[in-house]
Amino acid sequence: MAPSDAEDAAEDGHAAGRIAIPAAPPPPGTPWPLPPGLHPLGLGGGRDGLLRVPAGLPPDRALPLIVMLHGATGDAARTLRRLAPIADSALILLPESLGRSWDVLEGGYGPDIARIEAALARILAAWPVDPHRLAVAGFSDGASYALSLALMNGGLFTHALAFSPGFVAPMRLEGRPRLFLSHGTEDAVLSIEHCSRRLVPKLQRAGYPVIYREFAGGHTLPPEIAVTALAFLMAAREAD
Repeated sequence: MAPSDAEDAAEDGHAAGRIAIPAAPPPPGTPWPLPPGLHPLGLGGGRDGLLRVPAGLPPDRALPLIVMLHGATGDAARTLRRLAPIADSALILLPESLGRSWDVLEGGYGPDIARIEAALARILAAWPVDPHRLAVAGFSDGASYALSLALMNGGLFTHALAFSPGFVAPMRLEGRPRLFLSHGTEDAVLSIEHCSRRLVPKLQRAGYPVIYREFAGGHTLPPEIAVTALAFLMAAREAD
């Protein structure tokens, strides 16, 4: 295939929400390429993203990976604060959308898919990631995008963690990722009645394994919900 044909095929795949599955990550015990802490992704452009390397995890074990997506007008740093209670329990990849929100809300899948794909390829080439604990997560618009990406890329993502999602918009379906959704009963931004209480039954009827948690509160991610979501991710691995 000529380079231009390959590029066209990749663009068509991105427009359909497809993320190319990278090569298998290196084995557990591979030295970590970066120390614990925050590091820029280095994707270029005005908006980039962050990689949060955990402190305190055994270096000889495979790392859970959480790809965490921000809400509308959000960024990586603010979104990471929402995961503070679990930040040292997984490798956390925090890409940033090119626009105010993710591409599906600004004209269609494509540009942000390509950047997430590029970031994942870098991470999975260098880090000993556990392929059984590879979650895409998000808050608000990021939760909607995470759910959509998981349903379209179930051969890559084993789990989706959706905190206060508004919708799901897959272009196609692939695999059966495990799903965790949460929503505040007093959410004034994305109504629980019009969002998660409609989404969850539809996902269950479609055959997806779903864990759903409601909490007393608004449009937020309480620390205890983040901890519960991490337990869901880790417990699923223990059962494999």
